[in-house]
Amino acid sequence: MLKKIDHIGIAVRDLEAVRQFYTTILGLPDAGEEFVPEQKVRVAFLPIGETKIELLEPTAADSPIAKFLEAKGEGIHHLSFAVDDIASALEHLKAHGVRLIDEVPRRGAHGAKIAFVHPKASNGVLIELCERNEHEEA
Repeated sequence: MLKKIDHIGIAVRDLEAVRQFYTTILGLPDAGEEFVPEQKVRVAFLPIGETKIELLEPTAADSPIAKFLEAKGEGIHHLSFAVDDIASALEHLKAHGVRLIDEVPRRGAHGAKIAFVHPKASNGVLIELCERNEHEEA
């Protein structure tokens, strides 16, 4: 079901400042940024090996990332796993009684289909499933 770690999502208050740290100090390449209106977030992807760091900055006070920052501060928000067929992956999880935030996929950055597993089902870790086609790679 899971292919690889697609990305690690990090909640940030200032996307530009944090991006500078990862690109200038750590030397990661910058794959650009995108505004995802459905999630009320601005994201920047920084590839490293086969995975990416996803920096998430809220664009509205009621966004999930703004709420996360208010409750927990900056830091790792979620772990994203690449899947070939997100609908099948969700059915598999539902069949095993896994609590989900999303029972159907929604749109994520770069046109990916995403869905979240509730952290109470995964020992406190917010897990994202991510289905991309070869034309949507971040």
